[in-house]
Amino acid sequence: MFCYQCEQTAKGTGCTVKGVCGKDENTAVLQDLLYHVTQGIAQYASKAATLGAQDQEVDIFVVKALFTTVTNVNFDPENIAATVRDAAKIREKIKGLYLNAADAAGHKPEALAGAADFTPADTFEGLLEQGQAVAIDKRFDLRGQEVAGLEELVAYGLKGAAAYADHAQVLGVYNPEVYLQFHQLLTSLTENLGVEELTAKALETGELNLKVMEMLDKANTDAYGHPEPTPVRITPKAGKSILVSGHDLKDLEELLKQTEGAGINIYTHGEMLPANAYPGLKKYPHLAGNYGGAWQDQKKEFAAFPGAILMTTNCIQQPTAYMDRIFTCGLVQWPGVAHISDRNFQPVIEAALGADGFAEDGEDKTILTGFARNAVLGVAGKVVEAVKAGKIRHFFLVGGCDGAKSGRNYYTEFAEKAPDDTVILTLACGKFRFNKMDFGDIDGIPRLLDVGQCNDAYSAIQIAVALAGAFETDVNSLPLSMVLSWYEQKAVAILLTLLHLGIKNIRLGPSLPAFVGPNVLNLLVENFGLAPITTAEEDLAAILG
Repeated sequence: MFCYQCEQTAKGTGCTVKGVCGKDENTAVLQDLLYHVTQGIAQYASKAATLGAQDQEVDIFVVKALFTTVTNVNFDPENIAATVRDAAKIREKIKGLYLNAADAAGHKPEALAGAADFTPADTFEGLLEQGQAVAIDKRFDLRGQEVAGLEELVAYGLKGAAAYADHAQVLGVYNPEVYLQFHQLLTSLTENLGVEELTAKALETGELNLKVMEMLDKANTDAYGHPEPTPVRITPKAGKSILVSGHDLKDLEELLKQTEGAGINIYTHGEMLPANAYPGLKKYPHLAGNYGGAWQDQKKEFAAFPGAILMTTNCIQQPTAYMDRIFTCGLVQWPGVAHISDRNFQPVIEAALGADGFAEDGEDKTILTGFARNAVLGVAGKVVEAVKAGKIRHFFLVGGCDGAKSGRNYYTEFAEKAPDDTVILTLACGKFRFNKMDFGDIDGIPRLLDVGQCNDAYSAIQIAVALAGAFETDVNSLPLSMVLSWYEQKAVAILLTLLHLGIKNIRLGPSLPAFVGPNVLNLLVENFGLAPITTAEEDLAAILG
C-alpha cells in the first residue's frame, strides 16, 4: 500500500505497511480502486450532462464513494469491495444514459477508456490486484511525484467537499450543478494535465467546496435553526447514557427522537459538540452536554464512558474494550462493529440500557459554543466599535483538525499567549486544545468564539467578509490572521477554499502535506504567502509586529 493523504502519514512521507489511521493494506488498496472506478462514473456523467442528461442517483453515489475513501471513515475491506462492484453497475447506468442521450441528439458517442472501461474482477483477490495497479505510487513513475501529488491535492479536496455534500444531501439539499462540477473535476484528473492546469483545478475545487459548505449551512440552519451562543455542560449527569460522535446532525436528531422518555442522557463528542447550540436540537431536554474531547482521544474516553457509543461519520479509531457497545451508521464502518443502516437505533438504546451509566452527577461545568455567523454578525456593530476604540487589536482564527502527532501543543500555546486585547475564533476539533480555558471577554464580547464544526468555516468566512465590508476594506487588510491545523481531506478542501478566495498569509501546521512538492509549495508561498507554523512566540510576534 501507499497512502499519504493525512497529516500523520508515516515518517511524513507515506504509509506503506499499515496506515497510521489503522487501515490495513487491503482497505487502502480497495479505496484506491473505488476512487478509480468513481472517476469512470464521472467521465460518463460529464459527457451525459453536455447532452442535458443527469441522474441524481449517480450524482449521490459519486459523492458517497468519495466520502468513503476519506481518512477514518470505512475500514471494512469487504464492504469497500462490494461498493466497488456497485460502482461498476452505477457506471453502466450512466453510460447507458449517455448513449441514449447521444442517440437522441444524433451524436456519435465517444468510446471512453481507462477508468470508464473498468470491469471489476470476480474475486476479492482479483480486486486487490486491480487496486494495486491504480495505486498512487504507480502514478509516480508515469506522472512524476510533483504532478501526481498535485493531482492528489485536487482529489483530496474533492473528497473533503464530498463529505460536506453528503451531509447536506442527507438533509435534502441537492444541487445538480454542484454535483456536475464534482464529475467535471474528477474527469479532469484523468486528462494528464500539467502543473499550471492542475493548480487552476485545485482552486476550482476550493470554489466548489465553498458552494458545498453553503449548501450544508443552509441544510443545517433550515432544519435546526441558526446556532445560538449556548453554555454546554462538560460533566456527566447520573443515569443511562449514549455518546454520539462524528458530524451528522440528522443522525443525532433521530437518536434524540427515539430516546425521548427512555431515561437515557445523550452526550455529544468531538465534532458533534456544536450540535448543542442548534435550537432544533437543544430543545430535547435529554441532550445532556458534551463528553470528552477530540477524536484522537476516543480510545481512552470511550473505554471510560459507561454507556453506548454511536459513530455517525468519520473519526473512528480501532475499538478496544468497548466493541460490544459501539455502533456505526452512515458511511463509517469497522469490521466486527454493529452497523445501523436504517437509522433504527434500537440496538444502541438496548446497549445503553444494559450498561451501567453514570452513578452520580459530576460537578456542573460548562463551555460556550454557538458563535456561528448569525450570532457574531448580530453584534458586529459592537465588535467594530471595539476595534475602532482600540479595545480589540487583532482577531485570530485558530482551529482545524486535531490529531495525535506531536507539534499540536503549538495551538494551545498560541491561544494562551495571544494578548488580552485579541479575540480568538475557533472551529473544528482543533478547539479542544484550549476550549476549556477561561479567556475572559472584551466589553462583553467573549475572547474565545467557537464558530462550530469544520464545515462552519463557511460561517467564519462570512464573518470575515462582513467585517471587511464594515471597515470598507478586503479580508486580507483586516486585523485577522488564520492559524490552522490540518489532519485529513476536509481540511484540504477548506484550505483550497480559502486560497480560491484569495486569502493570504495563512499559517498551516503542524506539518505541511507530504503530497505538496517543493515547486507547488513555492508557488503557494509566492502567490498566497502560505507558511508553516514555527513557534507560538515567533508567529505572534510576526503577526502583531
